[in-house]
Amino acid sequence: MLYDRVKVHVKAGAGGNGCVSFRREAHVPRGGPDGGDGGRGGDVALVADPDLRDLSFYRSRREFKAGRGGHGEGSQRHGAAGQDLELRVPVGTVVEVEGAGTRYDLTTPRERVVVARAGAGGSGNKRFATSTRQAPRFAERGLAGEDATLDLRLKLLADVGLVGAPNAGKSSLLRRLTRARPKVGDYPFTTLEPALGTLEDDEGRQLVLADIPGLIDGAGAGAGLGHEFLAHVERTRLLAHLVDVAPVDGSDPWETFQTVRGELAEYGAGLEQRPFVLVLSKIDLLPPEMAPGLAAEWRRRLGDESPVLAVSSATGVGAERLAGEIFARVPREEATVAAVDGREAIADHAVYRPGKGDGYRVARSGDHIFRIDGPAIERLVHRHDLENRDALEYIEERLRAMGVVRALESEGFEPGDEIEIGEVAFALYPGVPQPE
Repeated sequence: MLYDRVKVHVKAGAGGNGCVSFRREAHVPRGGPDGGDGGRGGDVALVADPDLRDLSFYRSRREFKAGRGGHGEGSQRHGAAGQDLELRVPVGTVVEVEGAGTRYDLTTPRERVVVARAGAGGSGNKRFATSTRQAPRFAERGLAGEDATLDLRLKLLADVGLVGAPNAGKSSLLRRLTRARPKVGDYPFTTLEPALGTLEDDEGRQLVLADIPGLIDGAGAGAGLGHEFLAHVERTRLLAHLVDVAPVDGSDPWETFQTVRGELAEYGAGLEQRPFVLVLSKIDLLPPEMAPGLAAEWRRRLGDESPVLAVSSATGVGAERLAGEIFARVPREEATVAAVDGREAIADHAVYRPGKGDGYRVARSGDHIFRIDGPAIERLVHRHDLENRDALEYIEERLRAMGVVRALESEGFEPGDEIEIGEVAFALYPGVPQPE
């Protein structure tokens, strides 16, 4: 079975905590702070592995976590960085981060993308020593790593997709044109998962053909496994549309053709506009007098420039001509698409870093209660122990330097009023000396 879609949860490693430590040696009665920094956590990354063919590795395990950073220690010993976690996926995997709207397309072997970034390590008390604060008795906590739920979906990297109704002869044609050996049978739904084969010309040029399981009425809207099957033709540059011209159930081949074309349009992704070759299959089952003019008749009914070829996979009639037509219709180099959602793509991935312009919002949320919202401020409070007086003084310094205290006072703040930042609440006494 081809496992082509799975959902996993990943979590990057948290940063280690900084250390509060003071130098203690003989003949050094007043040793200064020497607490080391915590180590950075490990990232979670996905790597496109050309040796993988599906996502079956994730069949029995859905939770993954990178290593945590080590804690800092005395004597300025810094914690070790947490180990990165690399998850291998097949080339052609599309990754969507739920809730973030982020999408990655891993189409190149060894391509690597970080999907959950590690938490930073906390600074030790050595970092907070100044001329006026010579013995800081606080350090930073490490930040938590990012976590994300990933929807992994494999879309086969094939040049040509063989599409058509069930039992149209796609698997037989794939066997005739390539060395692939998909299951073949004289009944619908013989193929239950995509199969690949390689077509090679006299010059050594190769194209990959994908046999897509038969499409039924409603496949474009998800009937049966329609969405799963159609996803594998999104990357193809040419469609070979097979029509059984001698159906055993007596159905009208033209109506069957129109139904499948409608399902391609219903699915979207521009499949109905993809160049295609119309292949009239199983002509060996027709009376001898009907076969010669069949292609010309269908070409008139089709009314466009798409080629129409009559082929018999059983006898090989028309197979060589079809192979030549496929090579002629697929360009040697696929044009690079440099647009994402209609905009020019500048880079594969963008990293957002807070700058001076990133602000905060101050609002009164109750009687003598004020709320401050802002990523930088939340990060500041999260990294310190609010029971530590030195840490509170440092937080007050940072809030004053960022202009937060001034903004609070403009809203009517008074020393001792309660401050809410994220899920943390504490009383703030700016400029008021606190008892030992």
